[in-house]
Amino acid sequence: MAEKEKKEKLKKEPGEEIVEIIDEIDESEKSTESSQTTETSVKEDTEEMVTIPLKSMEEQLREIDELKEKIKEYSDGWQRERADFDNYRKRVVRDRDQDKQNISVEFIKKYLAIYDDLDLAMKNAPVSEDFKQWVDGIALIIKKMHKILETEGIEPIDVGIKFFDPQFHEAISHEENPDYESGQIIEVINTGYKINNRVIRPALVRVAK
Repeated sequence: MAEKEKKEKLKKEPGEEIVEIIDEIDESEKSTESSQTTETSVKEDTEEMVTIPLKSMEEQLREIDELKEKIKEYSDGWQRERADFDNYRKRVVRDRDQDKQNISVEFIKKYLAIYDDLDLAMKNAPVSEDFKQWVDGIALIIKKMHKILETEGIEPIDVGIKFFDPQFHEAISHEENPDYESGQIIEVINTGYKINNRVIRPALVRVAK
């Protein structure tokens, strides 16, 4: 309400009108104060939102890089552990196979002497018909033992090697012999055996010098 109207009301009705005008003024002031309070509150809220500490983009990128490095480190460690375990597993399998082979070799070596004796017996077997059944029996035993050796992967050392090789042969004598060159094998006394290129018993030989 304009000041002019307020003054006229004061002149015409000085009693109740004054009270009404005062009330209107109070309401106007309250409305103004409320508006100012609201604006102040909004301003304060805005200021609080603005002043909330936020991490800079640089810091966030740095943290991301650190996390990537940790992930790579953990991944590399896991890969190493996996490779170590795989190597361990292969070593265990290899050692187990080696132990199994060693047991087989030790078992077979005990019977090689018997096999040699039977083979020698066949070489000196009598030719008489009276002993034919006996000779055939010995031959059958030798055949069965040879099959066992073959099944276990044990094979005789090739006698086709004409010169002494300490890897495969053991010399029981060195003899002067004009029919052989120095180092040449004169005779195989006892057959040698190997398994997977591993010599389990060298061949006993006579060697020329």
